Amino acid sequence: MTAAPDTPDLSTLPPGPKLRPKLSRDDIIMRGSMIIIGLYLVATLVFPLYAMLSKSFSTFTYNLSAYEVQVSDEAGVNFSDPVTFAELDALYGVLDEGDLIAGSDGRLGAAQFFPDFSFRSPVNYRIRNLSPEGRYLIGSDLESSLDWVELDSNTFRRVQLRPEQSFGFGNFQTYFSTPALSNSIKNSVFIATVSTIITVTLAFWFAFALNRSCMRFKGVFRLIAMAPILVPSLLPGIALVYLFGNQGMLKELLFGASIYGPIGIIIGSVFFTFPHAFLIISTALSISDARLYEAATSLRASPWRTFWTVTIPGARYGLVSAAFVVFNLVITDFGLPKVIGGQYNVLAVDIYKQVIGQQNFQMGAVVSVVLVLPAIVAFAIDRFVQSKQVALLSARSVPYEAKPNRKADWVLFGYSCLIGIFIIGMLAVCQFAALVKFWPYDLSFSLNNYDFNRMDGGGWAAYFNSIKMALLTAVIGTAVIFFGAYLVEKSNGFKTGRSIFQMFAMLPMAIPGMVLGLAYIFFFNNPENPLNAIYGTMTILVVCTITHFYTVSHLTASTALQQMDREFESVSSSLKQPTLKLFGRVTVPVCMPAILDISIYMFVNAMTTVSAVVFLYAPATALASIAVLNMDDAGDIAPAAAMGMMIFYTNAVARIIHLIASRGILGRTQAWRQR
Repeated sequence: MTAAPDTPDLSTLPPGPKLRPKLSRDDIIMRGSMIIIGLYLVATLVFPLYAMLSKSFSTFTYNLSAYEVQVSDEAGVNFSDPVTFAELDALYGVLDEGDLIAGSDGRLGAAQFFPDFSFRSPVNYRIRNLSPEGRYLIGSDLESSLDWVELDSNTFRRVQLRPEQSFGFGNFQTYFSTPALSNSIKNSVFIATVSTIITVTLAFWFAFALNRSCMRFKGVFRLIAMAPILVPSLLPGIALVYLFGNQGMLKELLFGASIYGPIGIIIGSVFFTFPHAFLIISTALSISDARLYEAATSLRASPWRTFWTVTIPGARYGLVSAAFVVFNLVITDFGLPKVIGGQYNVLAVDIYKQVIGQQNFQMGAVVSVVLVLPAIVAFAIDRFVQSKQVALLSARSVPYEAKPNRKADWVLFGYSCLIGIFIIGMLAVCQFAALVKFWPYDLSFSLNNYDFNRMDGGGWAAYFNSIKMALLTAVIGTAVIFFGAYLVEKSNGFKTGRSIFQMFAMLPMAIPGMVLGLAYIFFFNNPENPLNAIYGTMTILVVCTITHFYTVSHLTASTALQQMDREFESVSSSLKQPTLKLFGRVTVPVCMPAILDISIYMFVNAMTTVSAVVFLYAPATALASIAVLNMDDAGDIAPAAAMGMMIFYTNAVARIIHLIASRGILGRTQAWRQR
C-alpha cells in the first residue's frame, strides 16, 4: 500500500511573481486618448485657474529703501551724503502708508520727495538701486543697475520708481478694507437670495400646474417657459428699461422707485433663471407614487395637509437643487447687473470694472476668488443633497395621474397665463423697441435699428462670428465631451486616472464665467506660454466656451453611456473586434439622442454667453452677445434690443432645425427601439 503524499504547507511556500494583466492595444489607445483629453482640461481649466489664484496673492508695493539718492550744490558739483527715499519720506511726510500699494504698472515720481525741487534748477541728482530687484524709469528707459546715474534737474523730474512684486494677503486686506468693494458681497448675496426665493416659488407652482392639473394648453405653456433660455441675460435688462425706466411705459407702477438697482436685477434674474428652476422642479413633480395620495384620501386628509405631507416631501430634492442652481446663476451673472444695476455694485460687475475700467488685474483676481467661494459652496451643497436622493418610483409604484378639478384647474390656468404674459411680454417689448424709430418720440416702425454696421459693437460681423463660434463649439465640443465621457465610463482599470478625469470634468460647473475668462487672460496672454498664439483668436473663444459648459454635457453623456451594459464590450472583445469599431457602430448610434441634446445645448449657450468671453474677444472676433453689451454701453439701447432678438430668433430656428434633423437621424439610428 502506497503512502499518501504529505499536504504541502502553503504558509511556507515562497511568494510567486506578482501577475499584472497585460494591456491590450485597445486599452493603450483608450488610456492615451483619456490622457490627451485630460491634458486639454488641465491646459484650459486647471492652469488658468492656478494663474488667476497666484495673481490674487501677487502684490506690488514701493520699497523706498531700495534706492539711494544724492543732491549736488547749486554749482552742480559737490553732492550730499546718500539718503534713501524712505528717509526722505520720513523727514517730509510725502506719502501715506496706503500710497505705497500699487498695481503691476505703478509708477511713483522721485521728484516729489524734494519739497524745493525745480526742473529749472542747476542742481544735479544721483540715483542708484541698492538691490538687484530694484528698478526705476528715466522717461521710458528702465534702469536696474546698481551704479550711480547722474541727472540734471530737468531729467530727474522724469524719474519714476517701480513697485516690487511680493506675495501675500495684501490684496485681500485692501479689498476688505474698501467699503465700496466689500459691499458687493452683501449686495450679491442679497440679490441672489431674494431672486432664488421668488424664482423657485413661481417655478414650483408653474410646474405644479403643468404636472398636477388637467388644465389645457400645457404644451404651449411649456414652450413659453423655455423661451428665456434662448436669449442672453442682458435682454431682460433692456426690456425692463423700456418698461420701467425713465421713459418707461409702466414706470408709474413702481411708485417713484427706480428700476436701476436691486429691483431691476431681481426682476430680470427671475426672468432668465425661471426655465432652469422650472425644468428641475417639473422633473421632480413628474415622478410620484399615486398610492401615497390614495392613502391620504383614505385617511381623510385635507388637500392642504396632503400637499404638505406628500407633494412637498416628494419634490424636496428638486426644490433644493433648483434653489442652488438659481442662486449660482444669479450670483455669477454679469450681463443683467451691468445693464440695469446702476450704482448697485455686485461681485461679477466689480471684476469687469477692475479689469476693464481700472486695469487692476490683481484686484480683479481677488474679486474672482471671492466670487468663486459662494459658487463652490452652493455647488458642493447641491452635490451633497443629490447624493442623498433615493428613488421615489419603485417597481410597485403606481404613476400619479391628475384628476379633473374644475376650480383648481382654472386657478392654475390663470396663474400659468400670468407667467406666460410676463415672459412673452418681456420679449415683445424688446421686439417692439427694436422696430420703432426713436422711443418714445417717434413710434413709427423702421428697420434702422438693425443696421448694426452703423453702431458700436462689431456690426453684422459680430452676429456671424457668434454663429460661427456656436457651430464650432457645438461640433467640436460635442465630439470631445462625448468621447471623454466614453473613455471614463468604458475604460478597463486605470481607476485613479478616471477619477481624476471625472473631477476635472465636474470642476467647470463651480467656476463662474467671469472668473474663467479672467483666468484665461492671465494664462494665455503670457508671452512665455506656448499657447499664447491662440490669444485674441476665434480658437480661444471656442475653447473657453467648451470648457465653461463642459460639466452639464459630460453628465448628459455619462448618463446615456451608463445605460449601456458593459456586455457590449465583452462581446466585442470575444469577437476580437476593435473597441473603436464598437464605439462607431454601436455606442454612438445608441447614444445619438444624448449626442444631439449636447450639441444643441452647446450651440444655444455659445450664442448667449457673455461673461466667459467678454475679456477674450478681439475686434475681429466680436460676438453678438458682446455687441448687445457694447451697444447698450454706448446708449444705443434699441439696436442692442434688436441684436438680442436676433440671438433669440437664431436660437429658435436652430432648435427647430435641430428638432427636424433629430427626427430624421433618430428615425435611422433608433429603429431598434421600436417593436
